[in-house]
Amino acid sequence: MKVYFNNSCKICKAEIDLYKKEKIEEIDWVDITDNELAEQETSKDSKQLLRRLHVKDGEKVIEGAEAFLLLWKKMPKYKFLYKIFKLPIIFSIFNFVYEIVAFFLYLKNRKQLNLIEKK
Repeated sequence: MKVYFNNSCKICKAEIDLYKKEKIEEIDWVDITDNELAEQETSKDSKQLLRRLHVKDGEKVIEGAEAFLLLWKKMPKYKFLYKIFKLPIIFSIFNFVYEIVAFFLYLKNRKQLNLIEKK
């Protein structure tokens, strides 16, 4: 499983760093910052990758709140989050809140996108 994240976003990096401490061997962490290979592997452009967390499990690319569910499911320490947030009503709320937060993080970090587009 590969997790595609924005390492240049301080909030994103802090959260992913917590997950990395779990040292789950089956998870590859991929920084999407100026990463053409990540774009090829996910069939997403840089804007799409910056907009949400992405997880590639096999050939399937999952994004956003669903990506977090898959990630938490693979991590013993965070599996309780998977069990809570997968519940339909809670997932709907989680997904809604995630999209709002992710949108504002995207806006905050779009300077990075501007730098990528200028290249």
